[in-house]
Amino acid sequence: MHTLPVVTFSDEPGAPSPDGLIPLSVPEIRGNEWKYVKECLDTGWVSSVGPFVERFEREMATYVGANYAVALINGTAALHTALKVIGIEPNDEVIVSNLTFVAPVNAIRYCQAHPVLIDASPATWQMDVDKVERFLAQECYTEGKACYNRRTRRRVRAILPVHILGLACEIDRIVELAQRYGLLVVEDAAEALGVRFRGRHVGTFGDMGIFSFNGNKVITAGGGGMLVTNNRRYAEYARYLTTQAKDDALEYLHNEIGYNYRLSNIQAAVGVAQLERLDEFVSRKKAIARAYHQALYDFHAVATMPTPPHCEPTYWLYSILLSPGTTLERRKSVIQHLQNKGIGARPLWHTIHDLPAYRDCQGYQIENSVHLYERGVSLPSSVGLAPGDLEKCVAGLKEILSKNSAI
Repeated sequence: MHTLPVVTFSDEPGAPSPDGLIPLSVPEIRGNEWKYVKECLDTGWVSSVGPFVERFEREMATYVGANYAVALINGTAALHTALKVIGIEPNDEVIVSNLTFVAPVNAIRYCQAHPVLIDASPATWQMDVDKVERFLAQECYTEGKACYNRRTRRRVRAILPVHILGLACEIDRIVELAQRYGLLVVEDAAEALGVRFRGRHVGTFGDMGIFSFNGNKVITAGGGGMLVTNNRRYAEYARYLTTQAKDDALEYLHNEIGYNYRLSNIQAAVGVAQLERLDEFVSRKKAIARAYHQALYDFHAVATMPTPPHCEPTYWLYSILLSPGTTLERRKSVIQHLQNKGIGARPLWHTIHDLPAYRDCQGYQIENSVHLYERGVSLPSSVGLAPGDLEKCVAGLKEILSKNSAI
């Protein structure tokens, strides 16, 4: 029998941290959130329809430069919906990042499709587009307009790149490859609100894109997600699927399996208030990143966070790499020592290919993402991070890494 882990409130991303601990990333609630939520309560618009849902969709679409936006209960629901909308079917394959939070890979499996895991670039930490290109050219073949995996004989239908940590993939190259091989693209921009690549907001290059408003993101809706697209038919189908696929709401007729995935008006009200301050939050994230970079740039024990070419990042979570050759055990020890000092550091995500649920999935030339996982440390990056707390984080990290014998 599987024993469930004990989870405390402080273990959850975006949750308030215990007194004395500098949190990794928590919300900044100081705008119109109370006012807008009160308006929902006063008017009775509290469920999955209401003026704030429509306003949140409209303003998000405008901000990122998409024609349409659909507000959903979280980013994972948005990923699942996007894959359903573009037509991912059981036994299809979807190319996806190996160094990522697990949500996009889970969403592929929700569709009973199969992930093909692609390594990360050591220079950008994002999906390695050179390896995507080699996989398609060397490991796949085409018949008509369809692309097939030589090893599995399954059809490769889409690419799901994940823009991690407030940076950007080489999304223009990914879209070009997709077009060359007849694939569709769903961008996971859950961590990349405010990020632009070649002057264009990420999430809008592919067929569909998604954003997350979990409590640890740049802005929050107390949860929530957003699906964006320039394809009217995709947007309409997404709304249909995520409102239980109602063909006749009065007579309860449903011709397809639908989902109860729509965002509530109360959550949308919080999201609208947060969106009003997004530019301010992005500026603050960039200032935090500059401060970390300047303080750590000449510190030999770490490599600072990269800025990929043509990317205007938000540095959602400022992350570093410990020195080459760092073992997984030493990295774990560094994080534990930081937490003992009241610094809420965390590792990068566990690589997907060696998670128990995904060990039977195909991984293509996996190497760099393993080293990034073993060496990576994310540092406190909340919008409200005080200068003194940032200095404490830097000083604590330097002290720990300078005492090699202690760890």
